[in-house]
Amino acid sequence: MSAPPPRVTSQPTTMRNVLSASGRSIGGRWARRAFALPAAVFFAAFAVVPLVQLVRIAMSDVTVATIVRGDWAFTGLENIVAVVTDPAFGEILGNTILFVVIVSTVGLLGGFVAALALRKAGRWSGLVLGVLVFVWALPPVVNGSVWKFLLGSSGLVNSTVVGSGLFADPIPFLYDDRFALVSVAMVNAWAVVPFNTLVFRAAMLGIPGELFEAARIDGARRWQEVAFVVIPSVRPTALILALLTIVYSFRSFDYIYVMTFGGPGTATSTLPFWGYLQAFTRLNFGKGAATAIVVVLMVLVLAVVYARSVRKEESS
Repeated sequence: MSAPPPRVTSQPTTMRNVLSASGRSIGGRWARRAFALPAAVFFAAFAVVPLVQLVRIAMSDVTVATIVRGDWAFTGLENIVAVVTDPAFGEILGNTILFVVIVSTVGLLGGFVAALALRKAGRWSGLVLGVLVFVWALPPVVNGSVWKFLLGSSGLVNSTVVGSGLFADPIPFLYDDRFALVSVAMVNAWAVVPFNTLVFRAAMLGIPGELFEAARIDGARRWQEVAFVVIPSVRPTALILALLTIVYSFRSFDYIYVMTFGGPGTATSTLPFWGYLQAFTRLNFGKGAATAIVVVLMVLVLAVVYARSVRKEESS
């Protein structure tokens, strides 16, 4: 006869077990808070405090003589009203919107098309991806300086255009108000395309292969696979990427500073660069801070939309 199976007895829940589980829960909660504390301190020191100081400057009369002492006279919304009612505000706001539209549109479409072309692994796709990562990793100052040289009157682009006989004279890409803003925006979009390509490609690689096989069995052509398989699959990624690209292009400063310094005139001045000019060139710190507040409010709206889209994507 085989031995009877051992009896399994359940231990009754005692007060000691309850206290032990409660202690582990409280300890885990405090451990999570302790891990989050350095990030919270860093965020407060480098984000919250400067933002509060920015609001304070925007609502004060700050001059070169008083900026260090900090005893600024309170002016309320006077600086913000001065920014909004400035004769140049409308033109600069229009420049900002056009700049954002060009960078976002070209950056997203270019990244999507490049990701489609590089979706399949291969020798050339690996080489092109390496070049894209190199372009993306270049500092904006270096990238902008290179393109300023290429688009100059005697640069490579104009030398090629004039040498081929397409135009008799060099094209003033950066010195004519008809071309300057578009030229800088296209350079900025060129710098955005590599990141968007990598993100779109990662999303496309996550599409199940069965979907493409089913589409081919149904007789779908290449463009139909893109329209009815790829685009719906990457739509959540495209939404988040679009918002990130818009925010990035909205706060762009480096390329304008390096390539045109807002010129000719105010043709390439956007709100972030205009705020820099007000504060550090004309030494009107209150108006410069007020311009930055206007930019922050606009970006905040985009941040709210971004947060809602991420929450909706996570819930679905």
